[in-house]
Amino acid sequence: MNQLERDEDDQGHSESLHDDGTNNNHNRRKVEQFWKFYSHLVRPGDLSGHSDFHLFKEGIKPMWEDECNRSGGKWIIRLRKGLASRFWENIILAMVGEQFMVGEEICGAVVSIRFQEDILSIWNKTSNDQTTTSRIRDTLRRVLNLPANTIMEYKTHNDSLRDNSSFRNTKISL
Repeated sequence: MNQLERDEDDQGHSESLHDDGTNNNHNRRKVEQFWKFYSHLVRPGDLSGHSDFHLFKEGIKPMWEDECNRSGGKWIIRLRKGLASRFWENIILAMVGEQFMVGEEICGAVVSIRFQEDILSIWNKTSNDQTTTSRIRDTLRRVLNLPANTIMEYKTHNDSLRDNSSFRNTKISL
């Protein structure tokens, strides 16, 4: 993962991290470099109001229409207030450390801070590859230590474009 952005509706601030990605075998160094930057950011749970953090691979925009996202989708986990910071940290470290074991399939992740709940989502390139989407779901469960009965939702980006919504009309998965 090479780019971290934070967008806030009322303030319009954005923060970014880029690395040159020249050697994929240096995961430990990438995680350490990432952690140096990340440790200075405000945690999602400390934000008020309506905010989103985006962490996407370099060159991939956090937009449904982006070439890498167009045929993909996202797993969605709705969180009660107070869990966003820990879950966000666990998921992005898993991404940076390449724990998903799905090659280049992961595009990025988003944590959305809302009034009554927070929402974590991880975006992938190919929504119709059931084996890969299932592996991503299972890795999320493991990395976040989710109980077996946790409701997870999946939504294709085509469906999001169709109904102009990130989180409505999702497919439920237990």
